[in-house]
Amino acid sequence: MKVTIVGAGVVGTMHAWQAVERGHEVVQIEREAEARGASLRNFGQIWVSGRAGGEELSTALRARELWEAIGGRVPALGFRANGSLTPVRGELEHAVAEAAVARPDAAARGYKLLTPGEARAVNPALRGSFDAALYCERDAAVEPRTAQRALRAELLKHPAYTFLPGREVRGVVGRSAVRDDHGDVHTADVVVLCTGAWLGGLVRELAGPELPVRRVRLQMMQTDPLGEPLTTSVADADSFRYYPAYASAALDELNARRPQPETAAAHRMQLLMVQRADGGLTIGDTHEYEHPFAFDTVEDPYDHLTGVVESLLGRPLPKIRRRWAGVYAQCTDPARVVHRQQVREGVWLVTGPGGRGMTCAPAIAEKTANDLEW
Repeated sequence: MKVTIVGAGVVGTMHAWQAVERGHEVVQIEREAEARGASLRNFGQIWVSGRAGGEELSTALRARELWEAIGGRVPALGFRANGSLTPVRGELEHAVAEAAVARPDAAARGYKLLTPGEARAVNPALRGSFDAALYCERDAAVEPRTAQRALRAELLKHPAYTFLPGREVRGVVGRSAVRDDHGDVHTADVVVLCTGAWLGGLVRELAGPELPVRRVRLQMMQTDPLGEPLTTSVADADSFRYYPAYASAALDELNARRPQPETAAAHRMQLLMVQRADGGLTIGDTHEYEHPFAFDTVEDPYDHLTGVVESLLGRPLPKIRRRWAGVYAQCTDPARVVHRQQVREGVWLVTGPGGRGMTCAPAIAEKTANDLEW
């Protein structure tokens, strides 16, 4: 079978991986020299802890298995089963963590509620003051800025795989064939469009103006090396407000009795933090939903995040080395893991995983391959 993949972000690259693994001939087309969107501008987290029960959690857990297996074959991914800690303060946050540990799927996530001493035994860098910490053993991480390049380098070892960068697909020609802006037509048995947050142009033409997917903008930053290991990913209790796994009466009470600080609420913020292979910390993030998006980054969210991180580490944050904004595509129905739609005969659109893209991409691609009987 011949498969054409449009898009070289993590979702597109994992579709290419699945097709090559199943013995198919694959052409992957990318409009940039290499992907530069949300697949690089994220934490690199394989984030199981906050996923909604049911399909979303099962997808994340399957993806976690696939990431670990692929990471064993491609060490340059930087896969590490580092787990995560979410320190909590006060009885209201503690009650939300207790409700999470009481979930029927808590064991599948590897949830444990740790004392401060137990948490510091897992992650000694957390020297700040907190009352307990929610541990999720199943969380993991990869290196987002280099993961796609590492996967592609492995794919290029296969003679059945071809990568065509610097080409924008402009149209569908007949059945399961696409034409790029060089005038070349690529004919296959199936085409999968994995265009990320690029939802205009050809995608709008094929899927129509009512595509149930929206774009979300975020701000993040990265520091100089910390100078010591941050052995787990770290979140703050504001993450409870944004991830469906933490929905409970205890969360309702937290929201009612102790709202977020003004800056965090205005920018719909949570703290997520992961240490990179070079020792620096990737820290974020904000969420902006209203269009048109701002074209600049603003400082108040960075100041807020710096204060939260320093309170958990009990030390000053290293110098900020990079700041950036990114945009990802998210299904408007939060219960949907991804939007998968046949837009023409032999042509499928796969988009909208939202902040789950890096986590769930291997399992999303596997399901596409299974559904299409590759």
